[in-house]
Amino acid sequence: MNTNDLPREAAPIPFTLDGRAVEAAPGETLLTAAERAGVVLPRLCASDGLRPAGNCRACVVEIEGERVLAPSCCRAPTAGMVVRSDTPRAANARRTVLELLVADAPTSAELKHDSELAHWARVSGARDGHFALRQVVGEDHSHPAMTVNRDACIQCTRCIRACRETQGNDVLGLAFRGGHAQIVFDQNDPMGASTCVACGECVQACPTGAIAPANGAFAQASLKQVDSVCPFCGVGCQLRYHVDQNDRIAHVEGIDGPANEGRLCVKGRFGFDYAHSPERLTRPLIRRADAPKDPTAIERRDWKELFREASWDEALDAAAAAAGFRAALTATAARGRASPVAGFGSAKGTNEEAYLFQKLVRTAFGTHNVDHCTRLCHASSVAALMEGLGSAVVSNPLRDVAHADLVLLIGANPAQNHPVGATWIKNAVRAGTRLVLADPRRTELARHAWRYLGFAPGSDVALLNAMLQVIVSEGLTDPAYVAAHTRDFDTIKAHVAAFTPEAMAPVCGIEPEVIREVARAFATAKSAMILWGMGVSQHAHGTENARALIALSLITGQIGRPGTGLHPLRGQNNVQGASDAGLIPMVLPDYARVGDVAARERAEALWHLAPGTLGTEPGLTVVEIIDAAYRGDITAMLIQGENPAMSDPDATHAREALAGLGHLVVQDIFLTETAALADVVLPATAWPEKTGSVTNTDRCVQLGRKAVGSPGEARADAWITEQLAVRLGLGWGYGIAADGSGSGDGAQGIGAVYEEMRALMPSISGLSWPRLWREGAVTYPVRDEQDPGQPVVFTDGFPMPEGRARLVPAALVPPAEEPDAQYPLVLITGRQLEHWHTGSMTRRSQVLDAIEPSPVVSLHPATAERLGLRAGALARVSSRRGAIALPVRIDDGMPPDTAFIPFAYAEAAANLLTNPALDPLGKIAELKYCAVDVRPAAAEVASA
Repeated sequence: MNTNDLPREAAPIPFTLDGRAVEAAPGETLLTAAERAGVVLPRLCASDGLRPAGNCRACVVEIEGERVLAPSCCRAPTAGMVVRSDTPRAANARRTVLELLVADAPTSAELKHDSELAHWARVSGARDGHFALRQVVGEDHSHPAMTVNRDACIQCTRCIRACRETQGNDVLGLAFRGGHAQIVFDQNDPMGASTCVACGECVQACPTGAIAPANGAFAQASLKQVDSVCPFCGVGCQLRYHVDQNDRIAHVEGIDGPANEGRLCVKGRFGFDYAHSPERLTRPLIRRADAPKDPTAIERRDWKELFREASWDEALDAAAAAAGFRAALTATAARGRASPVAGFGSAKGTNEEAYLFQKLVRTAFGTHNVDHCTRLCHASSVAALMEGLGSAVVSNPLRDVAHADLVLLIGANPAQNHPVGATWIKNAVRAGTRLVLADPRRTELARHAWRYLGFAPGSDVALLNAMLQVIVSEGLTDPAYVAAHTRDFDTIKAHVAAFTPEAMAPVCGIEPEVIREVARAFATAKSAMILWGMGVSQHAHGTENARALIALSLITGQIGRPGTGLHPLRGQNNVQGASDAGLIPMVLPDYARVGDVAARERAEALWHLAPGTLGTEPGLTVVEIIDAAYRGDITAMLIQGENPAMSDPDATHAREALAGLGHLVVQDIFLTETAALADVVLPATAWPEKTGSVTNTDRCVQLGRKAVGSPGEARADAWITEQLAVRLGLGWGYGIAADGSGSGDGAQGIGAVYEEMRALMPSISGLSWPRLWREGAVTYPVRDEQDPGQPVVFTDGFPMPEGRARLVPAALVPPAEEPDAQYPLVLITGRQLEHWHTGSMTRRSQVLDAIEPSPVVSLHPATAERLGLRAGALARVSSRRGAIALPVRIDDGMPPDTAFIPFAYAEAAANLLTNPALDPLGKIAELKYCAVDVRPAAAEVASA
């Protein structure tokens, strides 16, 4: 290799600053170079991570040979430049600027205790009252989360740059002219009426408190600050809790985590108050003898109507002893899938909690009947990835979109479900990446897309197979990669031959030439990445969808490099970690099959079980467990932090099954719809009240730290699980703290649980608890203590025979239930920006519920008009399984004859309608497609 072809590190730039010889790094500004050299200059419009603007002039310096002073924040030094920051002219100019700004924003110190303007005014000796105050502009209190006080605004434009360039939301701007100029939302709308999505990036960027939390939290310093991880979606943003004198979270800021670099969304920044809800459970509860279980009356019940308070000893004994799980187990000798006991764990807790939960079910109840919400999220994706690649992990981190020439985003709405992840996509597009958005709904990212493919609901495979046909028939595959790293290419080639764009266009609704254009662009891109969500996975043919995506990546060699690969976007904050920890009925930790003799023997030895104790047959999955409970085959269940009464398809059936159980124990922080059907309810700790690890959608293991105390007698889930294990005769002795606290000691408490889990997980073998405690975030696989972690995997093959991935044809399977004359519309369900999962947390956040307080059914304008419905009108939506009534929202991004309903609202639970038909391999329900009838609710009344 010619050494001249190797990249060279650019040389530092020598210049003189205040008479000293200093050096600047290439691309560095005078301001940052000066700060590194120990010369402090005011910075107001300048902020790390934002493009320099140079409009406040608070950081001006003199440059030899130049007539005017230069803003140091947007000037780069050149070799030999002579700069003076300490001249009277420069110092006087900076002080005068600050005096003018203080006159413009006299209230900044009152609104923000650490106002940057007030700080720099003090440092520079700026005189208060030297200039006349600006005329009062006024305040805007129209938004539940944020307050705008333009009297504190210095028009530094940090908020505008944060909104447009960081978050990519394009809401804030500068309007009017001269002395009348001001920051505005959209067309000078009130913030609450604007298109603002309340990410709060402007709040974090504002130096004066002109935009601040509506609760006034910026006015006083916090008592303590604790760094942790966001408890909502799978992006895994790191944040800092600011805790007040009352041991309550006052506000939250984003910090420089690997997934977010300080960014947050509305839930992460303003949704923390759920932890302080008056509805929190604070004492153990036992069902009253005079309160029978009623599956038709479970929404937001007062616990006093159904339960009596109990001590922890009484409640734990009732849960585990003769009247509880022991009774169920002694009633039958059945084990394995036939065991009468099952458990639903949680993807909202820690890795350690998930690990302990699956261990408890397997060792105490003698069954693999343990599952969690991944069964209703990405089970089909996992099944296809395990089948094709030998691993279900994402190949590349989400932020790798910055290295991609083209991104295919299909069946996902990151702007609503992974908002910070969406910002990285928008940033990449701004930098030149081409985005292809494929989704039946025209969602927010469509305006950023190079091509939008609005395919017919349920026709994913038709579209993807047509793309594969184009790539194969036109010779656009990567033959060398296919030959070296895959097998069964000839099978795929033969299978897709009939799926021409012309043949598939009538099925998927995309013109043949558009299919060809996108297929060619994907195949010929230097790097192309595929992101998908539950719009791909939550189908009876979800595994087929994922198989097609895997084939698309493999035959073009778009995997194993930065900016390429396969990334199923994980929905909940720890769905990746809970799956890794073995909270799945067919695998042990790290996806070791329960039928693998060596894997079972390792677990049995570590768990001090007799050889052969763990069964070889996979357990029942979520929907199968509910069906078994309905039949009476499952008679007792332990549920930790999950809400199947809301999340399961055909929720009426699920609620009846849960109500029919002889014994149901629920650990949760609220009396959820599921907890309302329990025999024993054990009050758990919320995320900010405990310490433990979580794993985000990028495979990054991160540490969440306890920030506040828990209310009343609420106890950590891990402690509850350990206490149940002791009462069930397992003799555990981790010494887990009841209050959820932890330390860096891997020999006891939650650290000991992690270390035991790590012993069964080669993927994190090099990540010890002390290292995680010290570093806070490491991406697996991580082989040893010196390994920094591997963000990109499959770089040299796959964990399959001969290292080759398997290409599996994707069959064109129709949805399990098609529209007909009785139910003529298609229903799509999903999440929305302000609410998450079943709403058990977000709907108890005052801020989030105030922004989006009511359920709606979204319809295309033409569909609504045909049905005689207008915006706000009450509609009745019915399926073969149930009916709900809710207001109409008009959305021209919806496809015709399709309805969308978020599933977070108990008063109009979308899953009362959905179809429990399962994907045969992934055992995931078809939550994204069922046939419904929509009509004015008044019509039902009139015809009654």
